[in-house]
Amino acid sequence: MNKKVAFYTLGCKLNYSETNTISEQFLKRGFDIVEYNDYADVYVVNTCSVTESAEKECRQIVRRALRNNPDAYVIVTGCYAQLRPEEIASIEGVSAVLGSKEKFNLFDYIDNFEKKNLSCIHVSPTEELDTFNPSYSNETNDRTRAFFKVQDGCDYKCSFCTIPLARGKSRSAKPEEIIDEFEQILDHGYKEIVLTGVNVGDYGKAFGYNLYSLLNDLIKIEGEFRIRISSIEPNLLSDDLIELIANSNKICNHLHVPLQSGSNKILKLMQRRYKTEDYRNTIYKAVEKINKLAIGVDVIVGFPGETYDDFLDTYNFLKELPIAYLHVFTYSERPNTKAINLPDKVEVNERRKRNNMLRILSEKKRNEFYRTMINQELIVLFEAEEHNGFMKGFSSNYVRVKIPFEESFINQFIKVKITEVNENIATAVPLTNKVTI
Repeated sequence: MNKKVAFYTLGCKLNYSETNTISEQFLKRGFDIVEYNDYADVYVVNTCSVTESAEKECRQIVRRALRNNPDAYVIVTGCYAQLRPEEIASIEGVSAVLGSKEKFNLFDYIDNFEKKNLSCIHVSPTEELDTFNPSYSNETNDRTRAFFKVQDGCDYKCSFCTIPLARGKSRSAKPEEIIDEFEQILDHGYKEIVLTGVNVGDYGKAFGYNLYSLLNDLIKIEGEFRIRISSIEPNLLSDDLIELIANSNKICNHLHVPLQSGSNKILKLMQRRYKTEDYRNTIYKAVEKINKLAIGVDVIVGFPGETYDDFLDTYNFLKELPIAYLHVFTYSERPNTKAINLPDKVEVNERRKRNNMLRILSEKKRNEFYRTMINQELIVLFEAEEHNGFMKGFSSNYVRVKIPFEESFINQFIKVKITEVNENIATAVPLTNKVTI
């Protein structure tokens, strides 16, 4: 009987694509992959270290694995493992800790999975994180949407962020490697490919290439597909990129553009590379050029030194912007960052209140954006799962849409007309059986 392995991923879509690559190592060696809540011989936890809660969850996930099988071999890898391996090794039941570099060659460091009393640690210094490992993952079981890693690491020095410490300097796969992998993903039947990375907009600078050039090459590939950019820094959203997105039906009219604060004072403390006026100009330029554009925004509340007036600056700034939704994060102190030593910390309860206010604003923004789509025609890629007689999918501009279930529409681009909006989902009627992208 084959040994069984289970995986649990914390954090971003980039982590999910990397977990998929790790799982391939086990499949090639005859392991069967099972659900994390099932009995397994080996459990692999791919961690995040962006927030304190992600680290707490890591501990809970390890305990859950040991409830399934007290004799299981538990491997912890990812950003948290890279940053604090000794801390993870001290968690009861952890058998091995692998850093950001080692996780892609797991079997080079572990020759068997016999549980021992002491954890083994294999973590290279961050300075040695200089190789790129391409990967992609499937968000759904019907091979509709793939998250494709094209970039890793970050050269930015944001004062709140541990990612450069956990993932090293910015690096990318070469264009020819990306194109080859992209074509393989298409051959597997995926119709939407989400380009992911730590700082996707920084793609290719080491070899005189950039994201604009990559997208220009990818949209020339034959096939039925569309490309979604996972996230892009505002200072990297160039006029050329905006024009390319505006003029290509192969690139989704949806952008996720981190802001973090609507106060110039706080942006400076965060060591961000723009001011609010720069961000505003970029957003309005994109909305003006790209038809039906949806924009998502990352924002952090409760950063050290953020007074209530500073928070209101952020709130009002976001309220007036033509955006579709927010991802709201409550600031949490991260070891080895500049921000942890800043004065004038915001009380935790106050951070939570500010978070809640922005989450409510996000729901209003999303509802307002969805309602502008009523009576509009959108192209939606539908998924296989049936929801009480309906099927769901995302439009190019990231509107969640449902229509009556039709099996022939699964993993197809269908033109629909939005008829109503209710609780952050749009109801539509199909206008065509299939659309050629």
